[in-house]
Amino acid sequence: MMYTNAAGNRYSVTEAQYFISRVVLTRIDGTRVSLLADREAHYVDADILSAISWCPDDEIPTGTYREIAFTFGLAPDLNVTNAYPNAPENAMSWPAALGGGYHYMKINGWWLASDGVQKPYNLHMGIGQQRDAEGQITGFVDNNFTVTLPLDNFVVKKDEIAALQLQMDINQWFTDPHLFDFDVQGGSIMQNQTAQELLRDNGRSVFSCKEAISH
Repeated sequence: MMYTNAAGNRYSVTEAQYFISRVVLTRIDGTRVSLLADREAHYVDADILSAISWCPDDEIPTGTYREIAFTFGLAPDLNVTNAYPNAPENAMSWPAALGGGYHYMKINGWWLASDGVQKPYNLHMGIGQQRDAEGQITGFVDNNFTVTLPLDNFVVKKDEIAALQLQMDINQWFTDPHLFDFDVQGGSIMQNQTAQELLRDNGRSVFSCKEAISH
């Protein structure tokens, strides 16, 4: 319980896993360069060293770049059931009854509830559900979103390695523009579209990016 969010919830983080897709760099002249092919996504897992870094197969064109953008989660055409049959990505599958496809994110841990009891939480984002007055599913909602981050004149030179470091501030998922309180929203949100929308809005500002290496 080493973290405290804006609502005053003390919490821990035991797992952090998510997908990003449609990664695009924009040059200062407005030219856009796609880093992930149309049928690819990158899986991030804090417990798997090889999953926290990624090198594109193709060389990035030389030039100065001012912006990076990506889809958090899976773009709709990539979010197809059984698209990832192998581990570890297959553990991100999303129940067919709840919309199918894959989790966009799993952040798991424990929080100290207002009654003093430690309770598990599962921040699992993916396809949301629309329900009628009886609670029956009537439709589905895509909860992915686009993240756009400025770059401070990121320069790619011929025959040199250039790298960017993408950082996620987990506490920001609970902070702005909406206050996310575990005691109000609860610890399980897969069937709670209201909670999914809070995280979707907050998630646009959880990432930052900076130049890490150039040599």
